[in-house]
Amino acid sequence: MTDYMNQAGVPKGSYAAGDRVKIPAGAERPYTVFINGVEQKEGDDFKVEDGELRFNRPIVKEKMDTGRWLAMYLGLFGTYRKDEKVDIHFHRGGKDALVADLPIVPYEDGEAPA
Repeated sequence: MTDYMNQAGVPKGSYAAGDRVKIPAGAERPYTVFINGVEQKEGDDFKVEDGELRFNRPIVKEKMDTGRWLAMYLGLFGTYRKDEKVDIHFHRGGKDALVADLPIVPYEDGEAPA
């Protein structure tokens, strides 16, 4: 496990998944971006580059091992670890569109959050 998964500011049981998401095909500006329902501002919180949104901080996801997943599936307990979701609202073909829980582009080997 690389050190960026256990960096300061990332709670126990979670990891820094990455800081980029791909913009959906055909998406037209303006983009309205949310992390866990909180609107993010272009320039302050993220920038648009090469068909991706790049955030100024890592997106934190929950570590989910088999035992934890099985316990949740069986209803033994839930989970309260930090697990951020990125949503984007945009226009496509003159219509409004929303894509929820965009996949995070993982860090590459040797790449670490600032």
